[in-house]
Amino acid sequence: MDIFSKPSVIDDDIIKNLGPFAPFAGTWEGDKGLDISPSKTGPVETHFREQITLEPMGPVVNGPQVLYGLKYATSAWPLGQDAAFHEEVGYWLWDAKEQQAMRCFIVPRGIAINAGGHADLHNTTIELSAEVGSETYGILSNPFLDEAFKTVRYTLKLTLHEDGSFSYFEDTELKIQGQEIHFHHTDQNRLTRSTDKPRN
Repeated sequence: MDIFSKPSVIDDDIIKNLGPFAPFAGTWEGDKGLDISPSKTGPVETHFREQITLEPMGPVVNGPQVLYGLKYATSAWPLGQDAAFHEEVGYWLWDAKEQQAMRCFIVPRGIAINAGGHADLHNTTIELSAEVGSETYGILSNPFLDEAFKTVRYTLKLTLHEDGSFSYFEDTELKIQGQEIHFHHTDQNRLTRSTDKPRN
């Protein structure tokens, strides 16, 4: 199967190889999002709704390494508005042999992040991180952002709940030009499945 093609149905053979990411396959929506971002006058809170699509894909073979994952796209809109204020695309990846969970993504501001961490097959909580300067789980920014709003650390906590929903909390730590204290740009939301049947 071409890993970049969109399957007409969710492939059970792929699902069983997704490890702790298996329950996340599908389309999800939530309107309880909270974004806390920097501004000239201090932190700004934005309440938002969001849609995430997570399409099973794999295997991806890197020599002896075999990865399965979820190709994903996220859009978020401030409540009551039609124009999205955030988008990102990327992959959630699972390395079963090394028990490594990864999230590789880009946003249209000129930033690429490869975050990862150890996870167990049956984890209902997954924690990933990336550090600027790391040659494995790291962060790259365009020259302007590197100088003015440098992302120095990124952390993500995913939690799968008993009712089948999932929540996340992510912290993008910024070194803002002219400020000694780093700013913690945070986002959080809780989402429920909008299509496809829940997976065990």
